[in-house]
Amino acid sequence: MLGQEELRTFAEQGFLVLPQVVSHELVARAAAAVDGSIAAEPPGSGVRGPYFYFPASQQVPDLLSLLMDSPAFELAECLTGSNTLTPPEQVQIALNIPPFSHRPGGPHIDGFPPEPDGRPGTFTLLAGVLLSDQLDEDAGNLWAWPGTHLTHAEYFRRYGPDAFFKAAGYPHISLPEPVQIRGRAGDLLLAHYLLGHNIGGNTAKQTRRAIYFRVKRSGHNPRWREFLQDPWLEYDPIRSLAT
Repeated sequence: MLGQEELRTFAEQGFLVLPQVVSHELVARAAAAVDGSIAAEPPGSGVRGPYFYFPASQQVPDLLSLLMDSPAFELAECLTGSNTLTPPEQVQIALNIPPFSHRPGGPHIDGFPPEPDGRPGTFTLLAGVLLSDQLDEDAGNLWAWPGTHLTHAEYFRRYGPDAFFKAAGYPHISLPEPVQIRGRAGDLLLAHYLLGHNIGGNTAKQTRRAIYFRVKRSGHNPRWREFLQDPWLEYDPIRSLAT
C-alpha cells in the first residue's frame, strides 16, 4: 500500500520510484525474455541510444509478470482506486545502448501520432520496471520534468483538448528543472500520463534496460478529452486527498 506522503508526492511531482517492488526471480525471468527478443531481432552493431520492442502482452508472459505477478499492479491501483485498471495489451522493451552522449532539450507526452480511429494514444499511467541498475546520471536514465502533469492539464484547459494534435506531443509550457530517474533492477516507476519525460543519454558501460507498461483505467478511451484537462479524473485517491 502507498501512504499519504507517497500520494502527496505523486500529486505534486507526477511520479514515484518505489524500491524493490519486483522480486529477483521475476526480474531474472524478464531479463531472459529480453535476451530472447534481442537474439531474435538484434539492434545491429552500429545502433546507439534508444532501441525498442513492442510485443503484445500475451506473447511475453515473463514480461507481463513484472506487473501482474508482483505488487506493482496493486500499487498502481493505490493511485487510481481498487479494481479500476485494466491489464495492458502491449509491453515496451526499452533499451538505451551506449555510448550515447545526448541530453534532451525538453519533454514530450506520449500518444502522437493518433490511433487509427483518430483518438490520441492517451492512457492513465506509465508503469516502468527497471531491469538494470541506474544509480548514476547519464546511464540511460529516463528524464522527467516534475509537476508538468499539472502544467500540461492547465495547457489543455486553456487551449482545449484538441490542441493535442497541433502540439504533436510537445505542448509549449513553462518547464522546471528535469530529474533523471535512478534506481536498481526491480524498482518500480509510476508516472502520470501527462508528466513530461524524455530519453536521456548513456555514457555508462552497460545498456540500460527497462520495461514499460501503458496502463488505462477502465472506460478511459471515450473520456480522453476530459482526462487531458483534469489530471485527477482517473485518480480517485489523489482527488480525495486534494479536496
